[in-house]
Amino acid sequence: MRTPLFVFTLFAAGLSQAATPERIESGNRVSENLPEIPAELIDSLNRYQNTRGAGFAGWTGDGCLLVSTRFADTAQAHRVCQPLGTREQLTFHKEPVAGITPAPAKAARPGFVYAKDKGGDEFSQLYWFDLASRENVLLTDGKRSQNGGTVISDDGTLMAYGSTARNGKDRDIWLRDMRSGETRLLLAAGGSWSALDFAPDGKTLLVSEYRSINDSRPGEVDVATGKLTLFPVEGGTAAFGGFEYARNGKGVYFVSDEKSEFLQLRHHDPATGKTRVLSKDIPWDVSAFAQSADGGKLAFLSNEDGISRLRVLDTATGKPLPLPELPVGVSGGLQFSPDGARIALSINTATSPSDVYVIDLAGAALTRWTRSEVGGLDSSQFVTPTLVRFKSFDGRSIPAFYYRPPGVAPDRKVPVLINIHGGPEGQAQPSFSPTIQYQLRELGVAVLVPNVRGSSGYGKTYLQLDNGFKRKDSVKDIGALLDWIAAQPGLDKDRVGVVGGSYGGYMVLASMVDYNDRIRAGVDVVGISHFSTFLTNTESYRRDLRRAEYGDEREPRMRAFHERIAPLNNARAITKPLFVAQGFNDPRVPYTEAEQMVKAVRGNGGDVWFLMFKDEGHGFRKKPNSDYYGAAEMLFWRKYLLGP
Repeated sequence: MRTPLFVFTLFAAGLSQAATPERIESGNRVSENLPEIPAELIDSLNRYQNTRGAGFAGWTGDGCLLVSTRFADTAQAHRVCQPLGTREQLTFHKEPVAGITPAPAKAARPGFVYAKDKGGDEFSQLYWFDLASRENVLLTDGKRSQNGGTVISDDGTLMAYGSTARNGKDRDIWLRDMRSGETRLLLAAGGSWSALDFAPDGKTLLVSEYRSINDSRPGEVDVATGKLTLFPVEGGTAAFGGFEYARNGKGVYFVSDEKSEFLQLRHHDPATGKTRVLSKDIPWDVSAFAQSADGGKLAFLSNEDGISRLRVLDTATGKPLPLPELPVGVSGGLQFSPDGARIALSINTATSPSDVYVIDLAGAALTRWTRSEVGGLDSSQFVTPTLVRFKSFDGRSIPAFYYRPPGVAPDRKVPVLINIHGGPEGQAQPSFSPTIQYQLRELGVAVLVPNVRGSSGYGKTYLQLDNGFKRKDSVKDIGALLDWIAAQPGLDKDRVGVVGGSYGGYMVLASMVDYNDRIRAGVDVVGISHFSTFLTNTESYRRDLRRAEYGDEREPRMRAFHERIAPLNNARAITKPLFVAQGFNDPRVPYTEAEQMVKAVRGNGGDVWFLMFKDEGHGFRKKPNSDYYGAAEMLFWRKYLLGP
């Protein structure tokens, strides 16, 4: 007897429904196939999720510090006026604030400019916070434009910033008179331009066009006329960092890799036409520099194998000034006090979140100004990583930070998580991560954080090793790391997970395609699943910048390459559990990248979890969302990495 056709139809419909889990919406949270989070897991995570850091944003004219930290759900601006003093909260928004730029000490009105978007959409608007009246004033158009990179003149009368307000695609330079409130377009040259520094007299402005991480074009704009004069670039193409007028009136300081493998600090004197390299004996990138107001002192940070090192020079003699010993970690936010006697900076270490420190230069003394909370945990029990290197397919040495669970015998095999940074031009550094510390102490897993080829910090040759048609070479580095893991007596090669965000999310998906039999499970956060669809759908102001890295999808040969390597097109190879997390408002990697990958992987026999927040963008910046995602991720690892 033949089975009626409608029976087959009903059976197929049942399979289809089983393969597509119910989509559950709870407030701003959307999920599919996520189990309920156990109360005991939430409780065990609570202290780790209640750590916080403080980042230095600048000095106020009265000698206080502006810092960014979170006491409720989002990071806000605070003021601290003495070492370990009260962090006085100044802004109170539901959305986090960023880009805090204080008015210079000579400004008539004390206050600061800050940026704020909506739901992580990155269309940030600029606001002025007046320290006298405590009022917030919107400075930009309040529309679908991206505004940031604020620079204020020494007397506080002019503010320059980058904005896409003109056409939504190009980032132009706009100028605002802080007295009258008049705003005008100063430079509209096409491309992505940033304001860098006003001349001491406010008549000219240093600017730069960013074309890629390897190619920037610096220049100077006449503030009165808008006339742009481009500076010559040795070798024709180079990367540039900071660019400032020398405060003593003699030339400019800038960072570039012209005819060099690394970003070097340089001084150019137009009177003589000579350029001096001030960091020529340091075979590492200079990541930041700052000058005292009188130009007598110059401080700079170098990034040496992921660790920050501070140096301060007397500009008259070129000799270094004595400094106190600093915590070993990652530093930023470098700035002199208005009188030039002190330096403030943020320092983050593997065992402590970011805090603000002040160096008294006369006594070479270090004073801690903030002490951020670590959820009541004993920070002395946190784990510091060791730096290891492994050889990849072409013999190249690849660096990675290796965290091992405390109290575990060296030869006892433990599960491993490979945590891959984004960018791809980012760099993993030994900074504080409560998530990693939880994974080490509570899950008992080892964590490896590699800097695969294409990472910054190791010279421009290394930086370009994954560009265009070399894209899969960075994925091969993960294959080499799996080989290294297999050779270690204390690591379990049969229990390896991969996790990464943004480009790191692509690396997770690509690694699961290529090494499905060697990876137990993967977590992809706001990751790219197909470079051509990503480039088509990312915001227009980012598209050309990303083409410089990933290749132009409009070219047939490159598009064919994208089709060939896309995790989306090779999803059938992924049969291991996958967790995909996304922000709905993400302007960089649109949520469609996540949706299409989840749909493609379902049906391969592996478990697929999906989580999306409707009030987030490229990552999760609001504490309730971040906490929920963190708990879901730990549950995923418990089930699929630690389970049988």
